[in-house]
Amino acid sequence: MNILSIQSHVAYGHVGNASATFPMQRLGVEVWPIHTVQFSNHTGYGAWRGQVFEAGLIAELVEGIAERGVLPRCDAVLSGYMGSDAIGGAILDAAARVRAANPAALYACDPVIGDHGRGIFVRPGVPEFMRAQAVPAADILTPNLFELEYLAGMAANEPAALRAALAKVHALGPRIILVTSALLADTPETAIDLVVSDGSGLRRLRTPRLDLDVNGAGDAIAALFLVHYLRTRDAAAALAWAGSSVFGLLRRTAEAGSREILTVAAQEEFVAPTRMFAPEPL
Repeated sequence: MNILSIQSHVAYGHVGNASATFPMQRLGVEVWPIHTVQFSNHTGYGAWRGQVFEAGLIAELVEGIAERGVLPRCDAVLSGYMGSDAIGGAILDAAARVRAANPAALYACDPVIGDHGRGIFVRPGVPEFMRAQAVPAADILTPNLFELEYLAGMAANEPAALRAALAKVHALGPRIILVTSALLADTPETAIDLVVSDGSGLRRLRTPRLDLDVNGAGDAIAALFLVHYLRTRDAAAALAWAGSSVFGLLRRTAEAGSREILTVAAQEEFVAPTRMFAPEPL
């Protein structure tokens, strides 16, 4: 299996491609990473160094990969944080090029826009680009609850409203939507929910809520969900594996008191989660 992953990257820590690439490789996937930015560390530290790359560089790198004659063997394109709407355009061009070479390839988009408590934190133009262009192009979408609400234009913090919001976003294009960090009105304070919708119904995976504040977990779960879905073509099974693996990763991180997720130290969680959680109908 081969996945083209176009995301941000940090030298220190694990967010973007630095969070997504290794878990996929640990599962036996060949990953072709292209970085939209390269920073010294994630921006949550308040200070960082590095730069956002121009859209032309992404197109150039995709062209170089195409020249190797391998695009017909690419099974999926995965995207995350987009530094600008121009970079977003280059990512969609890459996804279209892969699909032209392999019509069975999927495009999985993590529509990074913002989060509850922080609001929108991407550059102007990016949220609008996500809604108007990236989301309609995606087969799989992995928003957090804030992002789902933005895309749907409505609150979705209780089950009936969540179902309505998902229907609105499905109507934009994506066949499968995984909602991460879905804290709904009926979610206990000691738990956190993930919800997947694939047109056949909603499934919820509930795991214990851990006392930690780290970055990169969303990037990891999007990558893991994509790999498991490609292998099983079963959204509920992919939810179970991805959610259980990320819970194990975060549990290990919390126990260590680390500010960065322990992607390498906890790598066995990707192949054999310590604790498996079962999805339930919602």
